[in-house]
Amino acid sequence: MKDLLVDKKSGEQIKVKVGDCTIGGDKKIIISGPCTIESEEILNNIAVNLKKIGVDILRGGAFKPRTSPYDFQGLHMDGLKILHNVGKENNMPTVSEIMDPRDLDEALKYIDMIQIGSRNMYNYSLLKEVGKLNIPVLLKRGMSATISEWLYAAEYIMSEGNMNVVLCERGIRTFEHYTRNTLDLNGVAVVKENYRLPVIVDPSHGTGLRQLVPRMCIAALGSGADGLIIESHINPDNSISDAKQTVSINTVEDIIKKVHKLENII
Repeated sequence: MKDLLVDKKSGEQIKVKVGDCTIGGDKKIIISGPCTIESEEILNNIAVNLKKIGVDILRGGAFKPRTSPYDFQGLHMDGLKILHNVGKENNMPTVSEIMDPRDLDEALKYIDMIQIGSRNMYNYSLLKEVGKLNIPVLLKRGMSATISEWLYAAEYIMSEGNMNVVLCERGIRTFEHYTRNTLDLNGVAVVKENYRLPVIVDPSHGTGLRQLVPRMCIAALGSGADGLIIESHINPDNSISDAKQTVSINTVEDIIKKVHKLENII
């Protein structure tokens, strides 16, 4: 991959502003919130507590692509409106996944950063449309994507004019079945060494097991990640989606304390 927009030879390291946060700067950015937006009351309860412990950006799923068509698919645009209200109430920028280019215009009224999910990394029509917008994009790695495919997906966005791209390593499929995915921290190191996009790590999807999330957060920072995205809930066991990988607010607080210590070392 030579002479592409993602390449360090093409310019300076890219820093992406999301609200008052800068991803790719000196500070490690923490994104957290529930996998799925369940109600305004529940999300606000989560956000109030996340804000207190220093989480920078609030996440929450409104459009939920699920393996089974019979699983809960999210609250859709109503969910984004809830996310907007809660984010504004708690002075937190927000990020959520958009799956369909037809939803972009309406969604931009409610979120500060668009997430392109793993299943949509190859949705080139969506990538091109997002590339025409002036909004931060969180681009998750496809579940079976090579590093090059991941970077070319970013190139689709950037070649349309939108340089506000943050890569997200969220684990890839391998022959290992103990964990949900295999968190490829090699990929993070490769990006930081050779390319100019910021990259954050999702240890929740990367492991699928909440007990492994804290350790992999630390490992992610050691590999050079610019931040973390962690699924959290007031009552993780009762989370409507991905409960096994969702951690408590207390766990997020412990992770943030360790992140602050590591920021002075890494």
